[in-house]
Amino acid sequence: MTLYTQVASNRRKTFLYLSFYVFLIIAIGAAVSWYYGDSAFLLIAAVISIVQGFISYYASDSIALGVSSAEPLDQKQYGDVYKIVENLSITAGLPMPRLFLIPDTAINAFATGRDPKHAAIAITEGAITRLNSNELQGVLAHELSHVGNEDIRLMSMVMVMAGLIALVSDMFLRNMWWGGDRGNRDNNNNNNGIMLIVVIAVTVLAPIAATLIQLAISRKREFMADANGVLLTRYPEGLISALQKIGADEEPLEAANRATAHMYIANPLHSHSLASLFDTLPPLEDRIAALKKGSGLQA
Repeated sequence: MTLYTQVASNRRKTFLYLSFYVFLIIAIGAAVSWYYGDSAFLLIAAVISIVQGFISYYASDSIALGVSSAEPLDQKQYGDVYKIVENLSITAGLPMPRLFLIPDTAINAFATGRDPKHAAIAITEGAITRLNSNELQGVLAHELSHVGNEDIRLMSMVMVMAGLIALVSDMFLRNMWWGGDRGNRDNNNNNNGIMLIVVIAVTVLAPIAATLIQLAISRKREFMADANGVLLTRYPEGLISALQKIGADEEPLEAANRATAHMYIANPLHSHSLASLFDTLPPLEDRIAALKKGSGLQA
């Protein structure tokens, strides 16, 4: 897949996934409305999905940066970082993104924004201080590739919408548990029991479906961003070494959470064993092997 087909694919996926997320929210509202015999829940879900769709498009970057405790990077203090990103942006033919610092000693970074003109890259203090120049360049080139591929819009909107689905699902479930047996009185008890099972199934499965979408979106785009990042720097050893350092770093990123984990260059939560099967990012070992193979280096 070329850069141009990747961008076109991401634009289509943004619309399709956003539509599916809206469908999931409305499905939850419809199921609860059916159970209670009150269309108000469906109306609430529809309004929430529409409003949140606009918010996820126009403000998802601010939400991601805020949740991550990111603050504007001081250009005077971190002039070297600005210079690296500026040179990479010129090479990639992209506008200079806004740069942010995450005050944490873990090594990580992510990109966000709705398009290259409104992009931002956030990098941890640990990445700046613990990576050498070539490694830092590799990480920043990877994130800038997400900007160029227009992954950032898709990743940012998925973060907001997936979080919203979990919130709406939890809200309706709590209302059902604490609201008592107030189902549609026109149905017999057996029908009410069937309806309750359907509603619970929808409200429980919707967040799971949202998580599976996150997983499907994130894994392929990381390999593409790794490859494009190496094309920008023309030095695969830099990114390979950075990924190896990140893999050896056991320190979790304190500001990270499940909603934003898929946006980072590497899993900031350091999940292990069976939990790693549900990571939204591919294993670092696989990415390093792919970079070595693609660059003709010894695996």
